[in-house]
Amino acid sequence: MKLTGKVALVTGASAGIGRATALALASEGADIALNYLGYDDSAKSAAEQIRGMGRKALLVPADVSDQTAVEKIVEQTVAELGRIDILVTCAVYCDEEMFWNADMAGFRRTIDVTMWGAYYTLRAVANQLLKQNQGGSIVIVGSPHAVVAVPKSMAYNMAKAATDQMARSAAVELLPHRIRVNIVHPGWTDTPGERKYFSEDVLKTAADIMPWGRLAKPEEIARGITFLTDPDSDYITGSTLTIDGGLQLPWWSKRAQGGF
Repeated sequence: MKLTGKVALVTGASAGIGRATALALASEGADIALNYLGYDDSAKSAAEQIRGMGRKALLVPADVSDQTAVEKIVEQTVAELGRIDILVTCAVYCDEEMFWNADMAGFRRTIDVTMWGAYYTLRAVANQLLKQNQGGSIVIVGSPHAVVAVPKSMAYNMAKAATDQMARSAAVELLPHRIRVNIVHPGWTDTPGERKYFSEDVLKTAADIMPWGRLAKPEEIARGITFLTDPDSDYITGSTLTIDGGLQLPWWSKRAQGGF
């Protein structure tokens, strides 16, 4: 229960990594503000689980691409839970299309949610942490897309590359205030969002050829995020934790080892 007395705001908290993170932080004693836009029933059930742990859970639905809405959910969190100590940004959007004929509404929406949404939330929470003057911990959930040019994902690649640099810049600027900012790069994770692009059969086939032989579970990514928010991780800031089952290794070299 290393987070007892702490309050965490998690964006994209109704499904996947965000939901698992909200539950993991609560299991360590934190009260949770769950931001989401969609999967409403899942958000409500997560809040019930958190309350069942004896923690407070506040539902703060909002579109993170709306700066005013983000500032309001931060204000609401402070008004109802008393403070904010931890921020985890998980909210994303992505349309998969070749860039030269991409629907520009979807292209812009991907960047608005994934990049600007992370920035608006980071900015609003950082200002609250500065007011409190007691440090804090921020985890930006990034992606290998920040460094790997995945086809049909230009907008998402761009947004994730930008949020990585955003997080590192924030880590530098917030150093004097003892506010830690770190990045997590999850590998391919089995979340409801993947069903937007892939059938169950495709996901099963993809899992079989992954370096570790399966997709990640949201709870595994949440465990790494929780580690970074732990007060015992006080010396970690400006770092990137990759949790990808070896995805960025030259895993195709298994072929030379008789692994295929």
